[in-house]
Amino acid sequence: MRITFVGNPGEAVRRCLAPIVVALLALVGAGEAAAGPATLVMREVPLRGERGLSTIADRRGFDYLGLHWKGGGRISFRVLQQAGRWSDWYAADRDAGPDGATSEAARSGGWTIGEGLWVGRATRLEVRASVGVSRVRAYTVRSPVSRVPTRKLASAQQPAVVTREGWQADETIRRNEPQSAATLRFAVVHHTAGTNDYRREDAAAVVRAIQLYHVKGNGWNDIGYNALVDRFGTVYEGRWGGLEQNIVGAHARGFNTGSFGIAVMGEFTTRVPSAAAQAALVQALAWRLDLGHVDPLSTFDVISAGNERFPPGIPVFLRAIGGHRDTGLTACPGQRLYDLLPTLAARAAAIGLPKLYEPAVTGTAGGPLMFTARLSAPLDWVFTAVDAGGATVFESTGVGPTITVPWDPTALEPGVYSWRIDAPGVTPAQGTLDTAVSVVALAFTGAAVEPETIAPDGDGTLDTTALTYRLNAAANVGITVHDPEGTELAVLEAPRWRKAGEHTVTFDGLGLPDGVVELRLLATAAGGRSAARSVRVAIARTLGGVRLARAFLTPNGDGRDDSLTVRFSLAGPAQVRLRILRGSRWTATPFSGPLAAGAQIIEWDGSKRVGTLREGTYLAVLEATDPVATARVSLPFVADWTPPKVSLVSLDPLRLRVNEPVTLRIRADGLRRLVSVDRPGLIRIAGIRRPRTLVVTAVDSAGNASQPLRRSSH
Repeated sequence: MRITFVGNPGEAVRRCLAPIVVALLALVGAGEAAAGPATLVMREVPLRGERGLSTIADRRGFDYLGLHWKGGGRISFRVLQQAGRWSDWYAADRDAGPDGATSEAARSGGWTIGEGLWVGRATRLEVRASVGVSRVRAYTVRSPVSRVPTRKLASAQQPAVVTREGWQADETIRRNEPQSAATLRFAVVHHTAGTNDYRREDAAAVVRAIQLYHVKGNGWNDIGYNALVDRFGTVYEGRWGGLEQNIVGAHARGFNTGSFGIAVMGEFTTRVPSAAAQAALVQALAWRLDLGHVDPLSTFDVISAGNERFPPGIPVFLRAIGGHRDTGLTACPGQRLYDLLPTLAARAAAIGLPKLYEPAVTGTAGGPLMFTARLSAPLDWVFTAVDAGGATVFESTGVGPTITVPWDPTALEPGVYSWRIDAPGVTPAQGTLDTAVSVVALAFTGAAVEPETIAPDGDGTLDTTALTYRLNAAANVGITVHDPEGTELAVLEAPRWRKAGEHTVTFDGLGLPDGVVELRLLATAAGGRSAARSVRVAIARTLGGVRLARAFLTPNGDGRDDSLTVRFSLAGPAQVRLRILRGSRWTATPFSGPLAAGAQIIEWDGSKRVGTLREGTYLAVLEATDPVATARVSLPFVADWTPPKVSLVSLDPLRLRVNEPVTLRIRADGLRRLVSVDRPGLIRIAGIRRPRTLVVTAVDSAGNASQPLRRSSH
């Protein structure tokens, strides 16, 4: 069955640059292209020595600039504004672009594509190149000011948008029809770099300049972003194909499919986006992610299609609203905007409630299916499936925050069926089901490790963790270990065939240094299907040898188990905390504070700040936090200080009654016996009949002894 869903770093860089300074805007070797009111000129930059500085005026002026260069070095540049003031030096940041081959320039000889930026009206350009740069090309764009109208689409949550027609996109330069992704999974936030001081009337000209540079300069099909936001709070439609569609852009190489790229116009390394820009960004993200049923606060793994940071096939842990730097080697969207993303995501999550999240279907090819989804609040919901003629073939209803619908369509005639999940006030999820095609999307329906921190030092404490995952269909599954930068450290399990269902693999971390690693799972199956998942494990060898002297606490003053003794060792200094839990409820914290390396003992006498300790089963949870992670060990113990009870039922045969599991110490007519009793109730003692003298004491597992039971016939 086939299921379809409808639905500025400048100073550090400048210090590393060699003092090779070059000038641009010579009036030779230039190529020109026009796109509507915007025009682009490409020139070769004559690389010269430090003392051969030459600045040549561009009489017509330019507003937007992008650089391409060959070689392994770096470049920076500045421009002379029309008012006669030189700008700051900018470090040329590489642009990401489409997945696969990036552009005609890149395909024709190893050119690095630089990110374009709006510079305002400028007349001169200076470029610095480090050793290793062999050629530089400059693309300058002049894009005049024009007035633009905004529009509002049908959705009540969509912000006002300047359409492509409004900002005068040149549709004649588009190279190919856009591609669409099956689903939307996440959003990538960018900045366009350049000046933040553009005027309101300049904003559309900035968007036109970006389109012209992306197409004529970089060789892309169209403007790379799906949408843009200016500092005045206006949203602009980006790549052709419609904001409501899952159009594949060219903004985050390796991660364009299934993502929504939105750029805030300006540079935000040291400056914070305006309040208006933030509000428009939040509203645009809230609306677009709601269309895709994506929780703005969710996280997941995305398989890279390949770029300079993440090779093809690598699962990468991303946020639903993340920054360009999360997917590649770039400073975009600037540190100040990047730091705001968690707050902006929370704001987006609160807009337009209620919402429906994560519609999914799992099942076995040719068998029953399970449709699931999540609601932002408990609601009445309904699942409906109809045939090609609109007749209902299946319906299910329910109430609550989660939606789970089992449906077996195998009895239906082969064909295409439409399904829909709806609830009051939400954007419905809908799609199609082709029962004639026996392919079900492959997915990991769960993956987790327990414990999350290990200390593989061979002392028997936290030496290993269990990775448990669940597959919805049979597939080849391989598991690799990676560091936080994505470098593969080890192969935990080579690809092997796994049936649908739950599987467990042990990871010991042996041979790996302390730190956080990712266990990356990659499943592949017939039909080109694949799925990825990753979980993180911390390796921290600071805590070891954790044990209880005895797993009992009997604070009754008899000198036996009056305190709970926890023994452990620290390989280095750590912040240590010992908590006492009963079930999942906190009971007491006997110790919290820093401890030095070495053997350690913590004793607890059962006292609490509030209330008194009750008898029962508890957990002593010891945590040690070092610079890597928090290691945690849970040790069960029993608090018991009440003696057991034993009573005589009969002497012939000898029968006794106890109220809990105990060890009976029996002395009958001088004969001594020990009898273990594993449950409360009536106990018959074989081999003893009508004793003349009898003494019985019951001792429970905590060491509490009953009052002796005595009987004598004298």
